Amino acid sequence: MIIYNVTTIIEESIHEEYLSFMNEIHMPEVMASGKFTSCQLLRLTEPINEGITYCAQYFTDSSTKLSDYRETYSPKLQEDFKERFENKYVSFRSVLESISPIQ
Repeated sequence: MIIYNVTTIIEESIHEEYLSFMNEIHMPEVMASGKFTSCQLLRLTEPINEGITYCAQYFTDSSTKLSDYRETYSPKLQEDFKERFENKYVSFRSVLESISPIQ
C-alpha cells in the first residue's frame, strides 16, 4: 500500500472554510480521479505549531497510479487550492509505503 500524504499548516482564520472545502470539495475530487482506494483527514495534535496542521492521506495500491495522479490531476487541484487559500497556508507532500501491519 502506498500513501500519498499532504501536510498542510493553515491559519486559524480559515479553519472552518478549510475543513468544509477539504471534506466537501477537494478530497472528493481527488478520489474521483480513480487513482486511490480510500482517504482520510487527520489533525496533528502534537507538537503544537503556529496555526493548525492537517494531514490528508490518500491510499493507492500502485506507484503508477500515484504518478499518473500527480501528472494528470494534481496540478489543477493544487492551483484551485492555492487560489482559494493564497498566503494562508503552507503545504508539503510525502509518499509513504506500508511495510506490514502489526496485529
